[in-house]
Amino acid sequence: MQSGFFPPTRKDLDSWLMIIVGCLLGGAAYPLFLTPSSIAPGGLTGVATIFNHLLGFPVGTTSLVMNLPLFFLSWKTMGRRFFLLSLAATVLFSLSIDLLPLPRISDDLLLNSVFGGVLLGLGLGLILRGGATTGGTDMIARMIHRRFSFITVGTLLFLIDCAVVLAAAFTMNANLALYSMICIYVSDKALDLVVTGMDSSKACFIITSQPDWIKTQILTAMERGVTGWKVIGEYSGTEKRLLMCVVSSRETVTLKRIVKSGDPYAFVFTCDTHEALGEGFNEL
Repeated sequence: MQSGFFPPTRKDLDSWLMIIVGCLLGGAAYPLFLTPSSIAPGGLTGVATIFNHLLGFPVGTTSLVMNLPLFFLSWKTMGRRFFLLSLAATVLFSLSIDLLPLPRISDDLLLNSVFGGVLLGLGLGLILRGGATTGGTDMIARMIHRRFSFITVGTLLFLIDCAVVLAAAFTMNANLALYSMICIYVSDKALDLVVTGMDSSKACFIITSQPDWIKTQILTAMERGVTGWKVIGEYSGTEKRLLMCVVSSRETVTLKRIVKSGDPYAFVFTCDTHEALGEGFNEL
């Protein structure tokens, strides 16, 4: 008889590791920087921070109490694995906020808003990379979007964060609300850094009348893939080829040297690609 137990895969272990580390990092931002300074970093934890400032309610427990009903309202649209991971992440994140025995590091509001935002963003980014979410305003935004589809989820998240900051301005003071805006901005940037990675690869586009030699050199000398299209120059009316390849930032010098050697009259432009996945880059 076969057992019903299936050992966790490497993917499962990596997901749980990122979620646990992310919850601990994000949770640590509160006792170290945010809660002692009454900085409300948007979302439901921002609302919980306001309650903590006014009534002394613990931030983590308060945000968990607000989050749980949202989970059970939207669990049908989340998928079983994502629901379980997100529920576990929300509980662990909330407990970390209240239970980590960490002292306040600084009395400076600017330092607390910046470093609290960095730590919070890194933690939330790792949770997202692990395939989970901590719920809160993300779920509220998605439920509103399903009813009013003309409003994007991103716009709703921005509006909710603005509402939390305005609430902080009226219930605490405008000074703390401004520091909360700094924290939100910094945490969003740190989150993006974790989610999209630190790679700064370049997508290079080459319009040339000598595509064969350039393509061969990129494929053989640089060992990078190339995609090509036939294009028409609207001014001259001549047919050329548009070659596209993704290379690391350091390889752009080699690429431009190859293009210049094969076609000094080629037109080249590059775009930043913050995350390149697939053969020759990070695993998809």
